[in-house]
Amino acid sequence: MTTPSRHTRLTFHGPLSEARAHQLVTRLARNSPATVLDIGCGWGELMLRLLTALPEATGTGIDINTEDLARGRKAAEERGLAPRARFIEESAAGTSHGPADLVLCVGASQALSDELPAALAGLRRLVSDHGRVLLGEGFWQRTPTPAELSRMWPDAAVTDHPDLATLVELAVEAGFRLEWTETASLAEWEEFESAYLADTEVWLAQHPGHPLAAETRERADRHRAAWLTYRGVLGLAYLTLVPVAR
Repeated sequence: MTTPSRHTRLTFHGPLSEARAHQLVTRLARNSPATVLDIGCGWGELMLRLLTALPEATGTGIDINTEDLARGRKAAEERGLAPRARFIEESAAGTSHGPADLVLCVGASQALSDELPAALAGLRRLVSDHGRVLLGEGFWQRTPTPAELSRMWPDAAVTDHPDLATLVELAVEAGFRLEWTETASLAEWEEFESAYLADTEVWLAQHPGHPLAAETRERADRHRAAWLTYRGVLGLAYLTLVPVAR
């Protein structure tokens, strides 16, 4: 049975442009990490690019999505990185992997804890004392209205995200200093959300009478309505965190 392709238009599973990815890899590689740990890695594109830039480094990606992990392993094989890149299917909560010289946690703090302070404490535990953490975390660019919240994800609440200043304060309280602070642009968000739905939208146009079309259409329409509501309201910060010496 023909079904929509999944995420073939996405390079990264988040609002991250090629230009910003290049800048991040260049900056993070300057610290010469020997070990990279990717929390909620998906297919681990950023980790693989870092391993390419760091020919002596090894990387471990952790996720619970079997399909994404398989995509990551395939990409590692194709780039000659398989001997240095592991993709492990497990929960990140309480993981025994680490501490690592570089920890990536991009849009995945919930894999460590639903409470952001606890997730940040987990990241401090997982990074070596002279390492770095790249945290990609959502924040409210402005406080959403009740009407906007009702059109976002199920049970969306103002308390789901802090503002940027509070996010930075929480990182400092967890034992980090901020080496670099940047936020995803509107263009990055639009590219990501469009690519996220593109395969499904094309499939729906070509298979309007398919037995799965109605539920697929409803799911796609709900997602589009949500992101067009949080467009310009929900931001994503990329924070390069330096652990404070203990």
